[in-house]
Amino acid sequence: MVTDTLKVGSERQHLILRRALAERVVKIKDLAAELGVHEMTVRRDLDQLAEQGLLERVHGGARLLEKTSEEIAHQLRVTTNTEAKAQLARAALALIEDGDVVALDASTTALALARILHARQVTAILTGLDAANVAAQNGVPFLMVGGNFHAPARSFVGAFFMATMAKLHPDKVFFSAKAFSPGTGFTDAHLPEVGAKQALIASGGTRIALLDASKFGGRALATIATLDQVDVLITNRPPSAETRAALDAADIRLIVTAQEET
Repeated sequence: MVTDTLKVGSERQHLILRRALAERVVKIKDLAAELGVHEMTVRRDLDQLAEQGLLERVHGGARLLEKTSEEIAHQLRVTTNTEAKAQLARAALALIEDGDVVALDASTTALALARILHARQVTAILTGLDAANVAAQNGVPFLMVGGNFHAPARSFVGAFFMATMAKLHPDKVFFSAKAFSPGTGFTDAHLPEVGAKQALIASGGTRIALLDASKFGGRALATIATLDQVDVLITNRPPSAETRAALDAADIRLIVTAQEET
């Protein structure tokens, strides 16, 4: 069984898991050559990952367990760009006032905000299991919006979710996206999540996007919000002049954490 947080001992083990997700079966010789380490080092890594239930050891390597692949992919997202997500979360927290009702999507970026939300006296509307677990552990009052369970994001989606969100009116909504460009707006790849995010954003008073700089300039399958549906954008690096001009034209407040933390 996969734990709530991957206890991966090194970036090397993260890379091994990413390779396993892509190829399903990984070979010790290939990994040793790619990573520039001794085969014995790879064997130890595979043994440790197998002990956690993340991989199954086979002759000459290891294979991905289908029953855990979605959880592994999700938890790898949680442990990617953690410092950037922490910066975005701290900047987001600065916008929250005691007494606010805040809604968070099920993104791993919003999860970073959920981890520090106990620093304010708020009520949270949550859409993801991980954020709910964190809120419960930290004593943050929250409402969990249910619906159809979407395993890849450990979140709730669907018609029941959207109907419920339409009746809720949080003061502030925090969300992330797969990509952003001035032409397509904020986009995401998974259609069940797209509908849920759209409903969440539509419910809010102040709508705040949390995007690390790697999300700029691309686009994903479907738009979750256009520029006129967003009030604040928090990112960790200054965007391009073109993007900045589009944000200014849409009257979106831009907060860049790299500037604020220097």
